[in-house]
Amino acid sequence: MKPILIVDDEPSITALIRRVLTTAGYTCQTVNDGAAAADLLEQNQYDLVLLDIMMPGVDGYDLLRYIRPTGTPCIFITAKATVADRVQGLHSGADDYIIKPFAPAELVARVECVLRRAGRGMAVFTAWDVTVDTAACTVTQNGTAVPLTPKEYELLLLLLRSRGNVLYRDYLYDTIWGEQLLNDNTRTLDSHIRRLRKKLNWGDKIRTVQRTGYCLEKEDSR
Repeated sequence: MKPILIVDDEPSITALIRRVLTTAGYTCQTVNDGAAAADLLEQNQYDLVLLDIMMPGVDGYDLLRYIRPTGTPCIFITAKATVADRVQGLHSGADDYIIKPFAPAELVARVECVLRRAGRGMAVFTAWDVTVDTAACTVTQNGTAVPLTPKEYELLLLLLRSRGNVLYRDYLYDTIWGEQLLNDNTRTLDSHIRRLRKKLNWGDKIRTVQRTGYCLEKEDSR
């Protein structure tokens, strides 16, 4: 897979997007200037460009006109939120249009969708006897389909993409459920982990890190 280029004149935004996508398993490069982004696009190839519209000098529309002939898919991520803005962005050639602020789960889902449509970045993850085909959105164990709910599937993907690393509870809540669980005092995350362990027989493979989160063990660690 080639990296994803993130272009936004606000360093805090590029840092946030990079953190979300890196945790989801993608390689990213960031730049905070439209002209510098054009130079990078001249020198390198990317699977996807995430692009702000309102930037000084070379703005998002200018960059998109440069990107379109290369065939590289592009998603606008912008605070321009009116229907007219969205229509203009899509008519200009963007593959998708995300409005700030956005939920991390929405960002990851839209990135995956655009990459899938473009035939880029499709991945198959394997761990022990389990295979996850992200293009087909299927999970199999020893060749037999494993029925997972959408949230269980998203949780499994996050664990696989960050295998060997501890994922914090807050990050898992925010990425998978977003605002849905802001006032939820139940143990929703723990319940989903329990069901994943049971369905995959991974009782010793998804490790609980007390007061912190969860970690999917690497295969050579057991």
